[in-house]
Amino acid sequence: MKNIATGDLCMEGKKISNSTIINGIALGFSVSFLISSLVAAIYTGELGSILHGWYLIMTSPSPLVTDYLEIGGLPSAMLNAGACGMACWLFMVGLKGDSRPSTLAGYFLVVAHCFYGLNFLTMWPCFLAPFLYLRLKKLNFKNNLHVCMFTTSFSPFIGELLFRYTQDTFVFGHPTLTVSGVLLTIAFSIMLGFIVPAILPGAHAWHKGYNLYNGGLAFGVFGFFLFNLFYNTMGIDPSSKLTRFNPVYEQFGRSFQLYANCFFLLAFIICILTGFFLNGKSFLGYEELTRDTGHQSDFASQYGMPLCLINIGTVGIFFLFYLDIIMVYTEGAGFTGATIGVILAALTFTCMGQHPKNIWPILAGYQLLYLFTLTICYLNGREISWTITTQGYINGVAFATGLCPISGRYGRRAGIAAGFMCASMCTATSALHGGLVLYNGGFTAGITALILLPILEHYIPETRNFMNNKKLNKEDMIAIVETFRTHD
Repeated sequence: MKNIATGDLCMEGKKISNSTIINGIALGFSVSFLISSLVAAIYTGELGSILHGWYLIMTSPSPLVTDYLEIGGLPSAMLNAGACGMACWLFMVGLKGDSRPSTLAGYFLVVAHCFYGLNFLTMWPCFLAPFLYLRLKKLNFKNNLHVCMFTTSFSPFIGELLFRYTQDTFVFGHPTLTVSGVLLTIAFSIMLGFIVPAILPGAHAWHKGYNLYNGGLAFGVFGFFLFNLFYNTMGIDPSSKLTRFNPVYEQFGRSFQLYANCFFLLAFIICILTGFFLNGKSFLGYEELTRDTGHQSDFASQYGMPLCLINIGTVGIFFLFYLDIIMVYTEGAGFTGATIGVILAALTFTCMGQHPKNIWPILAGYQLLYLFTLTICYLNGREISWTITTQGYINGVAFATGLCPISGRYGRRAGIAAGFMCASMCTATSALHGGLVLYNGGFTAGITALILLPILEHYIPETRNFMNNKKLNKEDMIAIVETFRTHD
């Protein structure tokens, strides 16, 4: 049975904490990526080139959207996700303290981007930098591990500074380092370690918790400044994303739909079944969870991690089927590295606000924009230049689910409006930071909240008054948690 006060689970006299289950989820997904790497190598016939493909991934500058299935291959991308995931898990179990829903959110964002922009080399400068700040402030490392994970959003900057920024040319597969590039990378990372903790709470104050991808807005705005400082101000032309002719990838039609469906269906079904058994062989309580608005929510404390596991699996299957369906009636990107990655990104806040009932209006808003554009183009005798399966829109809709508190608190129509607005901007915002901030979808969602929220508050003042009376804590902000380290 569950201890309501602590959110922990008691089974056969043994206490299973939420933290233990969160660590187990991270370990389970990490191991599944590593196993999948070998299975994928057999499936694609690339067993002998896994490590070489991983080397190409780690030594390639990776602005959005760099497809690691094209650069290194499916097995190598899975290995990259498994290695980065295992590294995060080791920190989760090695540091003193409890893992929290925000820790799991950071984990999902790390492994999600391991398929299109984040790798085992470029993650470390960003990941380790906040520890300097935490050490100086004497703050608890474990309680703020999520901030370290979120900071990896800037890893494309690391790849650029290391391999391209200080050099005239970059030769794919034959990277070179310069002293100035390494020093610049170190200085940049240290700067991030002290800036990121400062800007997260401010971004939350802008959107009042209605964009769960809080770091997206903060990092997008800061990335806009950094991109202009490093490139436009210095008169340096931005580098384009890398492409590579990968015959195996082309053989599969640049899409691993069958493999991805098998992998994710198995993973999500295991999540649901595990949650079912941990919940006393019952789905009792999940309906109550899906009635939650998702605003300033902590599903782990309110409902317990077993129900969160069920929610992870349910949201995962829901979003996977959404992608499968839209790929039936529109042409565009298939199951590329980015598509596989955003399936994981859509799980980010399944323990902190997302569930099927409050994310479907957001998805419907994307469909509404597509139908609206089709109609306008038809009436004007023009062909539409994109589809709902264009890569930018697939990426955008996954992060747009972070606007689910709007549909949860203001209703389905507001959620559809949020999805509509977000879809209209999702392919334009990456140009502001040159594709060098991975959380571009969260950035777009944050801008949407900034525009839409004042309108909703004006016409529905009851919710505005509720927010004025609500006290927020640091954990709700996905920001620095000011608990201090204890000494033995």
